[in-house]
Amino acid sequence: MNNNIDTQENNIKLPTGKNLVVSSSPHVATSDSIRKIMYKVILALLPVLVAGIWYFGIPALMVILYCVIFCIAAEAIWCFFAKKPVLKTISDGSAAITGFMLAVSLPPSVQWHIPLIGALLAIWLGKQVFGGLGHNPFNPAVVARVGLLIALPAALTTWSPARGMDKDYPQIKTFMQSSDAQTCATPLSVVDVTPKNLKSEFNLQNTGKVFEHVDNEQLLWKYFIGQRSGSIGETCIPAILLGGIILVLFKLINWRVPVCYIGTVAIIATLMNLFYPGYTPSGLFHLLTGGLMLSAFFMATDMVTSPITNSGAIIFAVGCGIITAAIRIWGNYPEGASFAILFMNALVPLIDRWTSERPFGYNVKK
Repeated sequence: MNNNIDTQENNIKLPTGKNLVVSSSPHVATSDSIRKIMYKVILALLPVLVAGIWYFGIPALMVILYCVIFCIAAEAIWCFFAKKPVLKTISDGSAAITGFMLAVSLPPSVQWHIPLIGALLAIWLGKQVFGGLGHNPFNPAVVARVGLLIALPAALTTWSPARGMDKDYPQIKTFMQSSDAQTCATPLSVVDVTPKNLKSEFNLQNTGKVFEHVDNEQLLWKYFIGQRSGSIGETCIPAILLGGIILVLFKLINWRVPVCYIGTVAIIATLMNLFYPGYTPSGLFHLLTGGLMLSAFFMATDMVTSPITNSGAIIFAVGCGIITAAIRIWGNYPEGASFAILFMNALVPLIDRWTSERPFGYNVKK
């Protein structure tokens, strides 16, 4: 038997069939390494990062740098004390990706200690305590964001106005929270404090104008291009869509997750707005505000914490959409994407078990 195969690093060649090869499963090889995959994800994130820096300036850039540096440092410290190879672990790019993901989910106005605490939560609590990359049941960046939101709600809900939100911005007084224009409300937070009118479709004439100050054609366009307050990476929809297309083209995500996630929220919000227009804005408003689009393409699609089957991906995404819509419409938080993803991450092992295909030759015991 000739077991001589050219297996140079990152350039694995499959056998031609001329030689008998003895190997263990899996028998399908790929030239993609963890490092290559992480660099591709960073490439997909570039439009989101650039848009965030454009709309929020130097503060956004500093938050991004803090998050990446602190996440890499947290990983190195853990590996040092756990006697793991430090350079090999941090060079795979996974810690940097966690830093970028954490950064785009934070407000641009946070001080340096917020990224530090977030990095420790993401790397130590969300990743390494479970055994490191590939063993974490929850998305580390989402763990950090939810932890920060619960522990430090004031810091995580203080927003800065985006570039273009000046005196000529439509309904500017609706969003500005201070006379010096240093803090700004998000569209979802404005909706959250707006008195809701739970009346049926027969009262459209009276209830249809409840959210007109934040849900109109002029403002929806502003939300789409990124002229609204929010987290660093969630505001510019074209940048998110471009990054999502790159992920799909590189086959790094299952397209069913973002499509079903976004579609579920859109359907629930649209139906609710149709029958009770005074209780929640339109479905399009829900798609263009908050972190739904960012979460659908970059958070919910994490390889480690999302289902491996197509049917499982659909169940997972629909569950995320239902929970997100429920929290936004009926819950106490204006945003629900992070909580939804974290909850559905916990169900992924069960979803994989329910949706896994029966192996060839497998017989069910009577």
